Amino acid sequence: MKTIDELLAEGVAGKRIFVRADLNVPLDGTTITDDGRIRAVLPTVKALADAGARVVVASHLGRPKGAPDPAFSLAPAATRLGELLGADVPFATDTVGESARATVGGLADGQVAVVENLRFNAGETSKDDAERGAFADQLAALADVYVGDGFGAVHRKHASVYDLPARLPHAAGYLIATEVGVLRKLTDDVKRPYAVVLGGAKVSDKLAVIDQLLGKADRLLIGGGMVFTFLKAKGHEIGSSLVQEDQLPVVREYIERAEKNGVELVLPVDVVVAPEFPDLKTKAPGRPSTVAADAMPAGQMGLDIGPESRKLYASKIADAATVFWNGPMGVFEHPDFAEGTKAVAQALLDSRAFTVVGGGDSAAAVRILGFDENAFGHISTGGGASLEYLEGKTLPGLAALED
Repeated sequence: MKTIDELLAEGVAGKRIFVRADLNVPLDGTTITDDGRIRAVLPTVKALADAGARVVVASHLGRPKGAPDPAFSLAPAATRLGELLGADVPFATDTVGESARATVGGLADGQVAVVENLRFNAGETSKDDAERGAFADQLAALADVYVGDGFGAVHRKHASVYDLPARLPHAAGYLIATEVGVLRKLTDDVKRPYAVVLGGAKVSDKLAVIDQLLGKADRLLIGGGMVFTFLKAKGHEIGSSLVQEDQLPVVREYIERAEKNGVELVLPVDVVVAPEFPDLKTKAPGRPSTVAADAMPAGQMGLDIGPESRKLYASKIADAATVFWNGPMGVFEHPDFAEGTKAVAQALLDSRAFTVVGGGDSAAAVRILGFDENAFGHISTGGGASLEYLEGKTLPGLAALED
């Protein structure tokens, strides 16, 4: 995989460099609530611009239906990128049309532009190779060289991620190089004890990675909504908590495999419950109470791990040499159900382990709950991509960058 440093050494002045970034930032209207992904691509964009390249930044945002939708415009991200660069960043109001061609054509050496949301074009996400390829041809006409730096999208077989690198000389940006280097430390050269903390709503989202980790991790700590399928699989009452009934047989098999393989499977001993899911907009009191994890009352919904579980999980992280965390322990967006997620984040900081926060909601929680993100070993920009890498899958966007 060619590195951006090798590309820079060859000289990029005057060349049009297409940077596939991940600017898929959360928006409240047109206000960016977390600019972490924009800041993550800055080193690549700045290095290219400083070397005299004409930089064309492209990304997706959200899930528009293959047509323009103002709610998913990249305009706020372009504005923020300009603020962070301290330079004017022209914005094309389409991706491969007249505005994009004029904007890219008007770039001076060392200038950066952003084109509109890639997913406003049906060809970006099409499952038809020909349709995807035709869109990639249009994108290729905008550039001389391709730099892949959108780690959050490398697990997608999309035109700008998979097909475009085949049409242009290509290299990996700094972010992708960093992400891959970190993930190799979780797969090829793991320092032990190796603890993995998994949360989030649905156990089905994590089954494949659990399957892999049962042969690699020393400890699996389970929280979030997915934990209630584990608790029910062990025969416990879970009240009105989220459960995936169809996954119970698989989870029972995983519980047995963990014991057989000597993998410590850690489940909560107490949980914070409430009669209903809390209002995340008003943050109205959630009426929480704490109950034993094996005796949840009917009509109560589990929404976080309890205080004894927080101590337990912290103790299981304390002496680990490597910790990977993906998924919050509860509904961290509401103050009544955020303590479990806070406890896990603090335990990572208090440990001497190499700590990796696996993107998505976990990365958002770190920032929203006020933790210093620089204090963690690494915060990934791609939750789904990180999980698929750990599952052992071939990621299309990484494969496309290989020579």
